[in-house]
Amino acid sequence: MRKNRLGSSDLFVSEIGLGCMSLGTDKQAAISLIEEALEGGVNFFDTADLYDDGLNETIVGEAIRGKRKDVVLATKVGNRRVPGQEGWVWDPSKAYIKDAVKKSLSRLQTDYIDLYQLHGGTLDDPIDETIEAFEELKQEGLIRHYGISSIRPNVIREYAQRSNIVSVMSQYSILDRRPEEEVLPLLAEKGISLIARGPVAKGILTGNGAAKADKGYLDYGKEEALQVREQLQELDLQGRSLSQTAIRYALSPPAVAIAIPGASSSAQLRLNIEAGGAQPLTGTELGAIRLIARANRYEQHR
Repeated sequence: MRKNRLGSSDLFVSEIGLGCMSLGTDKQAAISLIEEALEGGVNFFDTADLYDDGLNETIVGEAIRGKRKDVVLATKVGNRRVPGQEGWVWDPSKAYIKDAVKKSLSRLQTDYIDLYQLHGGTLDDPIDETIEAFEELKQEGLIRHYGISSIRPNVIREYAQRSNIVSVMSQYSILDRRPEEEVLPLLAEKGISLIARGPVAKGILTGNGAAKADKGYLDYGKEEALQVREQLQELDLQGRSLSQTAIRYALSPPAVAIAIPGASSSAQLRLNIEAGGAQPLTGTELGAIRLIARANRYEQHR
């Protein structure tokens, strides 16, 4: 599988990664899926302390034990559970980040994290303090690099200008082209990579995804989403499946280093991995797709 450099870092990531949020809580099934991903050439695994209240990190840690040197391990921080309170609160403070990383390292059974990501962010945050926390964790050797996971262009802009982030994780697909106008050009200019999550748009852009369009997607209603699916399938996909075409679309901008579709089954994982071997889309193919799917814009999330 092709590997790309993540931003200005020394991390080289398989262009197809595994978003671990969809693995579920069946430990043995999840571990088997991670092992299969490794065998298929995937080396980037993305989790978060929030997923399944830390259990996801525990499962990932157990699955990669003994294989740590072969893995680029990413997790996230910023959402804090409050005992006795439902849900979580947003906490990007230096004190919380430096405490939370120790708990993530314990669950992951490792002494360092390759990519530590802020799991959100607003302009009201103490951004300089948050950056200071990540920089100190780098100096302490607990993390190798850091990034943010955000769909807020204004927040992304602040971190791109004020910090040493190497990546931004953001939703990006044929049905969500919002990063193309504001985010991708900025990242390309700054030498920061995009980690594209949701490339198959919650499964809508897969071979059997018609049933998943019932609720629409972003500013697409059900009928519009189905129409896009139909028009895409009418194109000459050069032997690619619909899901492979969708993943290759998300990988097409130079600033995108990796796409991380989720997988909850071996069959889904294999389809994702096969997209890594599919031919990149040509300029003509990209143009045809962009005539089908509109260039939606960020209206909220500022």
